[in-house]
Amino acid sequence: MKAYRSMVLVSSDPLSMERGARQVFERIQQELNLRGIADEVSLTMVGDLGRHDALPLVIVYPEAAIYGPVNEQDVPILVEEHLYKGRIASDLLASSRELSGKIAWLNARKGTLPAENRIVLQRAGLIDPNNIEEYIIHDGFEALGKVISEMKPQDVIDSVTHSGLRGRGGAGFPTGLKWKFVAGAKSDQKYVVCNADESEPGTFKDRLILEGDPFLILEAMTIAGYAVGASEGYIYIRGEYALARQRLEAAILAAKEMGFLGKNIFNSDFSFELHLHSGAGAYICGEETALLESIEGNRGEPRPRPPYPTTNGLWNRPTLINNVETLANIPAILREGPAWFKSIGTPGSPGTKVYTILGNVNITGLIEVPMGITLREVISIYAKGMKNGANFKLAQTGGSSGSIIPASLQDTPMDFDSYNKAGVALGSGALLICDENTCVVDLAKVLMNFFRVESCGKCTPCRIGNQRAYEILDQISEGIGTLSDLDDLESISDNLYQLSNCGLGQTSGTPIKDVLKYFRAEVEAHIRLKVCPSGICAMSGHKIHA
Repeated sequence: MKAYRSMVLVSSDPLSMERGARQVFERIQQELNLRGIADEVSLTMVGDLGRHDALPLVIVYPEAAIYGPVNEQDVPILVEEHLYKGRIASDLLASSRELSGKIAWLNARKGTLPAENRIVLQRAGLIDPNNIEEYIIHDGFEALGKVISEMKPQDVIDSVTHSGLRGRGGAGFPTGLKWKFVAGAKSDQKYVVCNADESEPGTFKDRLILEGDPFLILEAMTIAGYAVGASEGYIYIRGEYALARQRLEAAILAAKEMGFLGKNIFNSDFSFELHLHSGAGAYICGEETALLESIEGNRGEPRPRPPYPTTNGLWNRPTLINNVETLANIPAILREGPAWFKSIGTPGSPGTKVYTILGNVNITGLIEVPMGITLREVISIYAKGMKNGANFKLAQTGGSSGSIIPASLQDTPMDFDSYNKAGVALGSGALLICDENTCVVDLAKVLMNFFRVESCGKCTPCRIGNQRAYEILDQISEGIGTLSDLDDLESISDNLYQLSNCGLGQTSGTPIKDVLKYFRAEVEAHIRLKVCPSGICAMSGHKIHA
């Protein structure tokens, strides 16, 4: 790639585009041409840079100066001062106090790859996601070339197994073991499926990966296909992710043109085709068997298991299903080696985890941190503390079906084993952080309302159980509940877990279980005293404070 004296990145996530990022980009190009310096400056639109209250963002390297929000009228001054005269346009700089918590990691890059332990997001925000050459320069397809030219399929599976990588979709199942099951299944046709149906409310980590580094997923799926003996793959993407789909489509075409997809990859006997399939907004299609039904053109409803997709998946053939974040770790593991990967995180949960931080904190957005970090560290270091100095009350991990974590567990290492031992689940990566003004009854009611609406209705425990749980919580929030309602809620939660047909139904009762376990006194106050200690619920038409 040609050497430039400056690199300019313009954020191009949907919110940036809505606020005029395209006009800013085009105006920068015009101003560079006007001053005759267009050949000296690399101008690129990149994905979500992690800060949503200063968009569009413009970042200039090698100084790593951050400007935002930038409008079209700001551009002539920015180009004149910084790119033409070589001095930072201080009047346009985004406040370092406001931005340091979210994109301070950019400052350490100075136009190069970062030194910190970023695996999944190491290129996101640094390269042009539509430029395959930039991906190649930053180690892109190196792992695929190594795998095809130097490794046997079993060697690849052994490397993934020895790395200790566990599924990042929420269950934490050993990735290498799943690959082994598919590789061992006998069939004339196998498939690799990427679950990009990121439907959990508040979760957008997969979207950022797909928008910011689409070639990474293509490389990972091709490696997976080689390892398990599959010649065809599908990316099942959430229907609302229009920009991510657009970039994946462009990436597939570019990869085919350069021989990284399609027939005889790297002049070998291995061929792999990749297809995109958009969902239609059904939450249930995040469940892997419902996802398979949707790809096949059927109603998105879960299948009974066993048999499992590893032996009877897409069109009843052996199918490997991994989510976006899990696959995003694969090229780095094959490139750097399993020992390197295991040196990050904890022994039982190696590597990093991508979290979306939401709620009553000073800084929200996306982070990638080593497994084993604590919730207290996330709040104090990355979220910059609770908003308005409020006290931390609880956090919900992993979206609607995730566990509710009380303050007493905020020092528990956030890894699969530690959380399982504590009786909670890590989930897919959303962290909804709530302060003392959050009412647990109201929170549980909102979550159960979500599940009663999103239930596919196939099995009775989920279809009726979530509806009944919502009705009970609604009564409690209005001050007309009874203590026997708590026994009913516990029974419903147990039935959902034991009798529902799929994982989503089985975990839908988790918020109820955790609320009654950790915040029972607050729930009982709504019943015994007819008051909402947080002052949120309306009792008999009036908001009453304890």
